[in-house]
Amino acid sequence: MESASLKNSQPHIRKLGINRNHWYVVARSTEVKNQPVGVILWNQAIVLFRDSSGTVCALENRCPHRQVKLSHGCVIGDIIQCQYHGWQFKSSGECVGVPYLGKNQKLPTCKIRSYPVKELDGFIWLFPGKQALADTNPPLGVPEWDHLNYIATVSTINCNAHYSYLIENLMDMYHGHLHQNWQAWANPELQDINENNNRVDAHYQAQSYYRIDKIWSISQLFFPALRRLHPEPLDVSYIYPHWVSTLGKDFKIYCLLCPVSETATRAYLVHFTSLNAFWRLHKLPVWFRKFIKNSLFGSAQKLLDGLVRQDVLMIEEEQQAYLHNPELRNYELNRALVSVQRLMRRQAELDKAIKNN
Repeated sequence: MESASLKNSQPHIRKLGINRNHWYVVARSTEVKNQPVGVILWNQAIVLFRDSSGTVCALENRCPHRQVKLSHGCVIGDIIQCQYHGWQFKSSGECVGVPYLGKNQKLPTCKIRSYPVKELDGFIWLFPGKQALADTNPPLGVPEWDHLNYIATVSTINCNAHYSYLIENLMDMYHGHLHQNWQAWANPELQDINENNNRVDAHYQAQSYYRIDKIWSISQLFFPALRRLHPEPLDVSYIYPHWVSTLGKDFKIYCLLCPVSETATRAYLVHFTSLNAFWRLHKLPVWFRKFIKNSLFGSAQKLLDGLVRQDVLMIEEEQQAYLHNPELRNYELNRALVSVQRLMRRQAELDKAIKNN
C-alpha cells in the first residue's frame, strides 16, 4: 500500500504511535463501580475509580512506594488505598496517608500522574496527552445514547493487532464479502472521499434489504431468498481517533477506540437502530418510550458479536502475517485506505511535535 519512498523515510504504518492529545474511551460506565478498575491506553497503565460522589477519577496504576498496581486496592471515600502497605492517594495523585507513618516522619512527597477523565454517553473518556489541551479538543460523544428514538447494542472488541488494522477494516466496506449473510447491505461502491487533518469521510452507495418501518423485513436476515434490495447511502468516517458509520436513515454505528499497544487494541462497537420512522411512537408518554428503549437494549447482540468475531479473526491474522514477514507488500485497491493511513501519519507526527514543544 505504501510507496518505496515512504517506507524508507517513515516508520511502517503498523508501528505508528497515536496522537495522545485526543479523548479515548477506556471503559463503559457500567464497568467502573465500587472497586478500582485497571486499563491500559497505549502502554500507559491507568486505574479508574469512583470517589464518594460517584465521579470517575483516573491515576497512574502504580503505587510509588513499591510500584505495585493500585487497581488491586480499594476506595475509601475520596481516596484510593494500595493493597500492599495501605498507602493512600487522592484523585490529584498526591499521597495523603500512610498507616504506619511515625510521629517524627513526614508524608512522602511522591505524586503519581492524574488524567483528565469524563463520563459521557455511557462511556468513560480519558485524555492521555498534555492536560492543557484537554479542553480544546472535546470528546466525540455519542448523542444517540440517551436519545429515546435510538436502540443501542454494544459489543466489545479485543484484538491482538495494531489499531490501524481495525480502522482499515472499518473503513473498507468491500470486506463485507467476509460477513456474507450477516449484514443488512451488499454491493458497496465507493463514490467519493473527503479528508482533512482530523477526519476522513468515505461515501459508498450500497444495496440494502432492511427497512425499519416494516418490522416483517427482519425475517430477511434469516431467509436470504426473501430479500429485496434497494439503494442506500453508506457513509463511513474516521474522526480521529474514532469511527462512525451510517446506513440510510435506520442504522448508525460507532467504534470507540482504546489502542493498547503496537499489537493490541480494545474498542467498543456501538450499534444504534433508529425508531424515527415510527411516528406514532413519538406521541406516547416519555416514561413508556424509555421503557421500550431500555427493554430493547442489546437486541442486536448476537448479530453484532458475530460480525466482530469474524473481523477480529482476519485482523489478527493480518497482524501475525506482518510480524512473521514485515517486508511483504500489500496490494490495495480501495483508495479510502490511502487517505486513512495519511491521517494516521499526520496525527502521529502532530503528537511528536506537541511533545517536543
